[in-house]
Amino acid sequence: MNVRKLILLLAFSLAASPALGQSTPEEVAVAALEAAPVWDGHNDVPWQLRLRRDNVLAGFEFEDTHAEPSSNGGEPSAMHTDLPRLRQGKVGAQWWSVYVPASMPEPEAVVATAEQIDVTRRLIAQYPDDLALALTADDVAAAMAEGKIASLMGMEGGHSIGESLAVLRQMYALGARYMTLTHSATLSWADSATDAPEHDGLTDFGMDVVREMNRLGMLVDLSHVSEATMMDALDVAKAPVLFSHSGARAINGHSRNVPDSVLARLPENGGIVMVVGLPGYLSEAMRQRSTARAAEEARLKSLYQGQPDRISALLAAWDTEYPQIQATVSDMADHVDHIRKVAGVDHIGIGGDYDGMPSGPVGMEDVAGYPALFVELARRGYSQDDLEKIASGNMMRVMRAAEAYANSASGERPIETLFVAEQS
Repeated sequence: MNVRKLILLLAFSLAASPALGQSTPEEVAVAALEAAPVWDGHNDVPWQLRLRRDNVLAGFEFEDTHAEPSSNGGEPSAMHTDLPRLRQGKVGAQWWSVYVPASMPEPEAVVATAEQIDVTRRLIAQYPDDLALALTADDVAAAMAEGKIASLMGMEGGHSIGESLAVLRQMYALGARYMTLTHSATLSWADSATDAPEHDGLTDFGMDVVREMNRLGMLVDLSHVSEATMMDALDVAKAPVLFSHSGARAINGHSRNVPDSVLARLPENGGIVMVVGLPGYLSEAMRQRSTARAAEEARLKSLYQGQPDRISALLAAWDTEYPQIQATVSDMADHVDHIRKVAGVDHIGIGGDYDGMPSGPVGMEDVAGYPALFVELARRGYSQDDLEKIASGNMMRVMRAAEAYANSASGERPIETLFVAEQS
């Protein structure tokens, strides 16, 4: 065999043998998550503690949450999150949501949010070998270096500040480092994605909320808000925004997802979309099937009033004809692909929404499943550098940029706008 043929044969062998010539997708994902553990954008463990345990931590064991008290008083049921599964999922930093429902009267929501901050801080303090309170990007880096899970807090919905910038500042002082401008309901100063719009985005006060958050260094979270609110916030923001748990609307048309018009503006702003794991926001086929079933149920109830057994039987027949559709890891990766196409890989993160939904997609049912997504992305050609950015590098950049802007604005006085509802 001549030298030329030997070289060609060796080149072919290297190309055909991952073990010799290149890393497998699994190896790329493992290396990426070792270098840059997942920094997840949204987890509702604090809300589960309120629903299941009335925020009483006595007897709660975060080492295993597979059989926690049920939120509806029934048999114990599994949570999505505990310390071993966070480790298995390669989570190195977690935004814990200090959510309270938008249906609460705002004065009650302010109190309840403070209680959620309190229970989260107590949970972190109860597990000092595993969790570390993080208030800055440097805190996150230090916790990761020590092998602990950096624990940050994010408020979910502007109802939690009770129309008061003073309350906003005090929530920041208590440790909240992002706030989702709305949750499911439109506020007196901001439109929600899932409620009737009233303001075509943000009011003047709403814009002041964004300005004050930027001045403080609190990240502006645009998950749950309307497209007009997203646009207004981007017009006002001087620091990168984040979507703590949202998908791409071009892949799944739910109004909770981010439209291309907004994705296209992220590079200029520097912001990030942390791709959600909620199946109904991932799979368009699943969303369409769910809508069709709701319509069929409404039709049957209208046709057969007072005949619940007949309605149940006909609905069961419909379910047999149109079986349930499940979202998968591949569906989640499709959202990552689309955001990369429109905004770029520097503007993608992961925001699971675990313990705030019935289950994650097949293959990522709980927080242990994050590596499966990174393997899928590696199969699609994402490099280790790309995966490190998506896992936590992009989120770190966003938080450092928000802190840098706050430092540059440190000489500015707090905004002292008095909000009067009648004037909005």
